[in-house]
Amino acid sequence: MVKKESVSVVPDEIVMNKIYIIRNHKVMLDRDLAELYGVKSIRLREQVKRNITKFPEHFMFQLTEIEVEIMVSQNAIPSKSHLGGTLPFVFTEHGILMLANVLKSDRAVLVSIRIIELFVKLREMLLANTELKYEIEKIKRKLDNQDKNMEIVFRYLDELLDKKENPKPRVKIGYKLPKK
Repeated sequence: MVKKESVSVVPDEIVMNKIYIIRNHKVMLDRDLAELYGVKSIRLREQVKRNITKFPEHFMFQLTEIEVEIMVSQNAIPSKSHLGGTLPFVFTEHGILMLANVLKSDRAVLVSIRIIELFVKLREMLLANTELKYEIEKIKRKLDNQDKNMEIVFRYLDELLDKKENPKPRVKIGYKLPKK
């Protein structure tokens, strides 16, 4: 069995930089996974094609020419040749786990577990970020309401000041003492 230290040599940041969002899924390219698993890309694709029934659309899909162009134009990948001359397969979190079962190497299993842990960490960070945004929106709404209330208070104060500047003579009411 491969020692865990050899797998943890790959820093989390490197793995996270290889995660892309395509078609609203967090995915990794076959080429990047092959590199992490220590196999050639062509061997990884061969194993996937031999076990294609284990990879439904939500586990793995092949990029279109347009998607590859977009990735190249946004510098997510340096060039088309970086992909090995073919349209790459991309794997979702579930596909990465299935890929470890198909490759059947200890390194693939350990690396897949590490990648899945990173996917979970990303999901937790996104959830925490979402909760934080929600709390900020609540505070903004409260502040907006307070601003409106402050405007009303100042308007009433202005009206009171206007009334003090233009006082009308008051008619006294109550018991009046006779003048001597």
